[in-house]
Amino acid sequence: MDRNDRLAAWERRADPYLLAASLLFLLAYAVRVLEPGMSPAVRACWAAVTALTWACFIAEYLTRLALSPDRRRFVRTRWLDLLVVVLPLLRPLRLVETHDRQRLRHRRPRLVLEARVMAYAGLSALLLGFAAALAVLHEERSAPGSGIHDLGDAVWWAVAALTTTGYGDATPVTARGRTVGAGLMFVGVALVGAVVGAFSSWLVRRFRQEGEE
Repeated sequence: MDRNDRLAAWERRADPYLLAASLLFLLAYAVRVLEPGMSPAVRACWAAVTALTWACFIAEYLTRLALSPDRRRFVRTRWLDLLVVVLPLLRPLRLVETHDRQRLRHRRPRLVLEARVMAYAGLSALLLGFAAALAVLHEERSAPGSGIHDLGDAVWWAVAALTTTGYGDATPVTARGRTVGAGLMFVGVALVGAVVGAFSSWLVRRFRQEGEE
């Protein structure tokens, strides 16, 4: 078995565990943000869970880097993997990357593949929106002049940012909050574009098939 085969086998084995670690990381972060009045001991436990899962992400990335036959090319082409290691709340974006790799294996559009695009994009939007809402709530809850004070405000803001609606009734005022907002807007445009593109591709293919018949 060459290095490419070992890398592929490792990724297949590690994916379920990474998914569990990602959900556990998000849970630990959510608890720490939503329960600011917890005792120091409990907060330290959840912080340890966060650090442990983050360490798992780093270890998994370094393992794949070591198994890669061309490490420079791996870093250059798998930049999203490195990004989600640095910013674990972006880990749902790996679902989109998985879809991109699958598209390269199929030269012709298929309904199953198009359905996966919409499912991956929808799930990514849901998880990233929730993560961004938590991050903004953490930064904005006690900031002077902020209109985001609880989870409801943060989720409403995240929905408006993802859809690039921009009602303006809940906006971040801190530098970190605005940075998260800008990133979420860009991601929202990309995810909506993926869904619209996949649906349009399916419609075009269906019309072509009906015309041929």
